Amino acid sequence: MLRRSVLSLIVPAAILFGAVPALAESRLALVIGQSAYKSVPALPNPANDARAMSQMLTDAGFAVTTASDLSQDEMRARISDFAGQVAAKGADTVALVFYAGHGLQIDGENYLVPVDVDPKREADIPIQAVRLNDILNTLTSVPSRMRIVLLDACRNNPFPELSKTAGHGLAIVDAKIGAPGTFVSFSTSPGAEAEDGSGANSPYTTALLASAKEPGIPIEDTFKRVRLAVNKATDGRQTPWDSSSLTDDFRFMTGPAASPAAPAAAKRTVDEWKHELQGKPIEVANELMVVDGTDEAYEAFAAMFAGTPRGLQARDWLDRHRRMVAWNDAILANTAAAYRSFLVLYPDSDLTATARKMIERLRYRPDLTPALALSVPATNVALAAPTCPCNAAPPQEQQKAAAPVKKRADPDPPRRAGKRPPRVVVEDDVVVVRRPPPAVVYEPVGPPIGIGIGIGGGGYRGGYGGGFRRGGY
Repeated sequence: MLRRSVLSLIVPAAILFGAVPALAESRLALVIGQSAYKSVPALPNPANDARAMSQMLTDAGFAVTTASDLSQDEMRARISDFAGQVAAKGADTVALVFYAGHGLQIDGENYLVPVDVDPKREADIPIQAVRLNDILNTLTSVPSRMRIVLLDACRNNPFPELSKTAGHGLAIVDAKIGAPGTFVSFSTSPGAEAEDGSGANSPYTTALLASAKEPGIPIEDTFKRVRLAVNKATDGRQTPWDSSSLTDDFRFMTGPAASPAAPAAAKRTVDEWKHELQGKPIEVANELMVVDGTDEAYEAFAAMFAGTPRGLQARDWLDRHRRMVAWNDAILANTAAAYRSFLVLYPDSDLTATARKMIERLRYRPDLTPALALSVPATNVALAAPTCPCNAAPPQEQQKAAAPVKKRADPDPPRRAGKRPPRVVVEDDVVVVRRPPPAVVYEPVGPPIGIGIGIGGGGYRGGYGGGFRRGGY
């Protein structure tokens, strides 16, 4: 009886003071480590990374499923089974996927690489690998409180023939255009390559293991610490990146240090960042920039420390990040005009061959987007211009539009309808808006007649960056 009473006091006290995670939600994790590739050299660290992450997540209250060296079919089956487990647990579940291994971007899409792939050309990757968007969409297809996807997958492209034409690293994944409640982290910034590391674990996993074990730290602050730790460990060569649409708080470990998350600070301008960094030692300024992670911080740092190794790294990060944002915009639009606009901005990059290929692929595809072009700012109209003249006005209509409008001398003028929307036509890939004179209608005789016209233009592929893409390409 005494033993039972003591236990009844110890367990609540442990929960109260943070000795064990006090969890209100179910936590499920799938951890995948891909080391034993068959057609390329093996990666030494992903298997170690998977084991260490499985232990850390178990300590954090997750029910963990660990899998290593999976083929394509096995990867798909594991993801499907994991989604089923999340669905069975219910809508208050936190679902986490950690992947260590090779990852590639092909045609603006990110792919995780099974150990049994043996591609001879870029077109083989979509057939042999597993698309990241499919994993994200599978997770969002079942009710859950939160989805966390951690990718230690930006290592160098191991396939010589593909590395000549495919872009480096991974394409941007913008969680904000997917389902709310999603957090995605890359081991390095989009378009860059991560290091496998010389120790037992990769730099990213090493930093994540240390930061996630600290009690009471919100997930956003955890990954700020990961960014800084990896940046220091690699002497600035690698800086992790994340994107979040979380609406709830999450902490890997609860404990006495836990406190309410601080409100997000207002975004600073470049001039404000220059004032903040003024007079600070370069390493202190570098830490502030890396933790913040915004373009404005990098712009200010690169300007203030121009010519130094750290300043050159900041400029390289900023240029690459802007290029990847422009690439993501082109991928989302998925029109020949959008890819041509990207080539105007970045005529000689690792994505040039892919952009030219996409232009050729879309050469004969009708573009049904002129109505959407009206919503873009005037300065961006040319970038969003459709390439198909199928929506141009007939010659008779153009003559009518160009003719002067004669005023009607009618003592009792008829009722005028509302203004007709301007007609959008395309001339040499430039949007031209023609505004015909207002239509004049008379009171109808008899019942009204309604006419509806619908145009469908292919489905949406994916729900995330490298994301919404129209059409069947």
